[in-house]
Amino acid sequence: MGAVFRLSARYSGRISFGLYILMFYFFIAEKTTNLPLNKTRNFGILFGVLHLIHFGFLACSVIINQLPLIPVKLTGGFLAYMAIIIYPFYLQKIKKMGIHLFYFYYVGFVMAMTFLARIKGEFVGASPSLFHYFGISLVLLFFLFGAIRLYKAAKFKVR
Repeated sequence: MGAVFRLSARYSGRISFGLYILMFYFFIAEKTTNLPLNKTRNFGILFGVLHLIHFGFLACSVIINQLPLIPVKLTGGFLAYMAIIIYPFYLQKIKKMGIHLFYFYYVGFVMAMTFLARIKGEFVGASPSLFHYFGISLVLLFFLFGAIRLYKAAKFKVR
């Protein structure tokens, strides 16, 4: 039974990660073309719902498999989960770019740290896979891609 929840948590997390990347992509696309953040919001709601499901599988896996919990990592993850759930409902009201960027970069940072922990073998019952290298690379690429696109759009807008 423990393996079922472990695998469910793993694959729901991977799908959730894909939705985060899509949400980040549409945020960059909509912000740089001055479109309303409709697609970002829709993917954000879907990301939030799936991440709640992922949390359920993760919690069951931790309980059933009696996995150790690290308080510092729990705090960072808890804050990311709260942001994932709350942000989509307020994103169209947020005027400051810094708040949007904090959300995407913080959530991405937490995901990247999760991939890094798996790569380093710090997760009980989960060995590193190519997906973890792919995931951390994709997060870093989107961090760079987002910064460059948003910088260019802001620079172009000023002139």
